[in-house]
Amino acid sequence: MSTSDTLLLATGKGLIVYRRVKGKWLFSGDFFQGFSVSTVLADDRTGYWWVALDHKHWGQKLHRSRDEGKTWEEMPAPVYPKGEEIRPGLPATMKYIWTIAKGGKNQPDRLYLGTEPGGLFSSDDGGETFTLNQSLWNHPTRPEHWFGGGRNHAGIHSIVVDPRDEKHIHIAVSCAGVFASKDDGQTWEMKHNGLKADYLPNPYPEAGYDPHLLLACFSEPDILWQQNHCGVYRSVNGGDNWQEITSPDGSNYYGFALGIDHNNPHVAWVIPALSDKIRVAIDRSLFVQRTDDGGKTWQTFRTGLPQGNCYDIVLRHALAVSGDELAFGTISGCLYISSDRGESWKMINHSLPRIFSAVFV
Repeated sequence: MSTSDTLLLATGKGLIVYRRVKGKWLFSGDFFQGFSVSTVLADDRTGYWWVALDHKHWGQKLHRSRDEGKTWEEMPAPVYPKGEEIRPGLPATMKYIWTIAKGGKNQPDRLYLGTEPGGLFSSDDGGETFTLNQSLWNHPTRPEHWFGGGRNHAGIHSIVVDPRDEKHIHIAVSCAGVFASKDDGQTWEMKHNGLKADYLPNPYPEAGYDPHLLLACFSEPDILWQQNHCGVYRSVNGGDNWQEITSPDGSNYYGFALGIDHNNPHVAWVIPALSDKIRVAIDRSLFVQRTDDGGKTWQTFRTGLPQGNCYDIVLRHALAVSGDELAFGTISGCLYISSDRGESWKMINHSLPRIFSAVFV
């Protein structure tokens, strides 16, 4: 069963809210109409909603609502410290806020921001101020081996805090790879054993891998999943080793979106796309795949999804899971919801803006 009756969509024209009313998902309203919302967080510790805005003229902005959107307050967006450089001669400035993540259960005021060009920022005062994680920013691989995956610079899009120990953090960077810290971000270790980067002359570099999304199972946090540029991967030992679990026919080798069942470490969903060069639905048909056995086998589901005339794809944060219910939004503004674990789908709207992120509240 679903555990949520509210769905937040970060889109190219605002934050859009859907609510379930008498069993039907209905449009409830929007905020920041006309402005691009890059990501949204509904913080269950406080009930606050957070959004990052990507203004073409005014840059990156951060807003917080304490009352589910009735009122909003602009918070100071983080800045890269003066003198920091992406590479020699190129000053580091905030280009994009990829993700907003909450801290652990013993960190009620901790927030994280993953940004482009590859900076991890944290706040310990509820988002009033943010500090760049210097240890990660100064990682020896960054100046030469971090680069943009589809954008000009590297971006941190996934931040995973271990529910057993909030000092244990995983992040994923496109393009750099997976990094882990066990001391609250003071030091970082690369977690690339088993991954590949077949777009590079050396497919097994020290850094330069391209995880598209990284997730950890809440009930068994040592089990990590990633949809990578080069396949689907799973780790059962906290990222120390990765096993490729791409479907035998290669259909989910490339894609962005990933969802997992936080109560069952063997279950995950992906929504594949056709290659990094083309980036459209495979065979012009949209489908969802699910594994129930840790990636040994995959099932493909198409009921309710467009077949044969669809070019749509789903971005990395645009698939949400809540119990048996799933929702995803596409780059052409189509919103789909499933109440049977992804086996059949219903279109809720086909006329929304490009959807960057979907979150059940």
